[in-house]
Parts: sequence; structure tokens; C-alpha cells
Amino acid sequence: MDTVRLYVRSMGMLLKSQLQYPLSFLMQTLAQLIMEGGELLAVILLVDRFDHLNQWTAGDLYFFFGLMSVTFYLTECFGRGITGNFPSLVRTGQLDTLLLRPRGILTQVICSAVDPRRITCIAVGTFSLVHGSRLAHVVWSPAHVLLLAESIFCGFWLVLGLFLIEAVLCIHSVKSVEITNTLTYGGRSACQYPVDAFPRPLRVLFTVIAPFALVMHVPASRILGKPIFAWPAWTAWVCPLSGILVFLIMAALFARAIRFYRSTGS
Repeated sequence: MDTVRLYVRSMGMLLKSQLQYPLSFLMQTLAQLIMEGGELLAVILLVDRFDHLNQWTAGDLYFFFGLMSVTFYLTECFGRGITGNFPSLVRTGQLDTLLLRPRGILTQVICSAVDPRRITCIAVGTFSLVHGSRLAHVVWSPAHVLLLAESIFCGFWLVLGLFLIEAVLCIHSVKSVEITNTLTYGGRSACQYPVDAFPRPLRVLFTVIAPFALVMHVPASRILGKPIFAWPAWTAWVCPLSGILVFLIMAALFARAIRFYRSTGS
């Protein structure tokens, strides 16, 4: 609980500092809105041109897009210390100061940055999620609400775990390794659409290695009443837990990598 209080207090201080320049914050937030709105426009053009994608209707595609956007940008907002700030900590030598403090390195890194500009991206994703559920005629039972919440929660930890891959590699190489963007930003772009729309290699990549399909697509398809895999109904509740498993594995590898950290001397 002490760690949670530290995180909440750190987020409050960081948010307050960024709001000291309201005009700059507003302009950057609007820029994020335009960028995410452009991605939603791609989905709009797709559903306008085609009636369906495999078994998925327009409402289904909006639902998948919204779920990915809300999950990914929540992580970008509140996990910015890992998703964007860590490589600069290593490169500039600022990570050295964190090693001197009586707190876990991973906790300090997560508490080191926040990106409230992503709130507009989350808003676009929420709109798409709501609009898609209406078009798809989703019946919102308590079980469906809990399943959606579990998917978003576990998806948060999955994305954070995938960004930890870059953090681990960065400790050894100093510079960020761009190939990891294949799993993070590449995964976000690809898995805004149902995984069964892609060739087998990509389906394997985003089901086994970066399990976006397990964490998001399996529960989402169950909510939509169109199970993406012919698996028992209870698997929709178990599959999202793979996101937490990915994070725990990467957190352990991160802790091991820290033992090999060498300061850049900056």
C-alpha cells in the first residue's frame, strides 16, 4: 500500500507540473486528438468501403479499435516512465541517482513520468468502444462489464511488460532498440483489428509472443457473441491473465539486467 501511495502522490505532482503551462498542454493534447482521430478515420473508411471483415461487422471493428486504444493509451499515460522515459534515463546517466534511493528501481521508473496528453486518445477510444457496442447490439450484463474491465486491466500490464523488453535491451546497449517497436507500437496498430484477419505468422506472433489476442481479442469476441477461437467460455476469463504473466516475467528479467548496469558517465 505504501508503494501505491507513493505512485499516486508522484502522479499528482507530475500532473501539476505539466499543467503549469496550460496553453502548451492544450496544444499538445489537441495534436494527440488529431493523430488518434486520423487512426479512427482509417477504421471509418474501412467500414464504409466494406460491409464486413471476415465475420466482423462495422460495430465489431469499432469495438476492437476502441478496446486497444483505451488500453494502450492508459499505459502510455500512467506508465510513461517505462514506455518513453527509460532510455533517456540510461543515456544521460540519471538512472544512477535512482540506484541510490531506498526504493525499487522499477517502482521509481514508473513513478518518474506521466503523459496526460494521452487523455484525448483515451477519449477517442472510449467513443469508439461505446459506438461499436451500440452498432453490434452488445447486451451489457455484469459479467460482460467485468470481462471488459479485466481485459483493459490485464492489457495495461501486457503493454507495460512489452515495453520492458526495450528497457532490458537498453540497459545492455545504452541506446533504445527500435526493433522492439514491432511488438509495442506495431502490436497496437495491428491488433486494433481482429487477429484472425491476418496471415498465420502474425496470428502466432500476437497470440504466443505478444499475446494481444489472448488479452483483448478473446474476451472482446466473447462480449460480442462471436468467439474468435473455438474454446470453452471460461477461457475468456483466463486468457487475459497472460498479460500479467508477461509483465511478471519481464519484471524479473529487468531486475536481473539491472545487476549488469554500467553507468554512461554522463
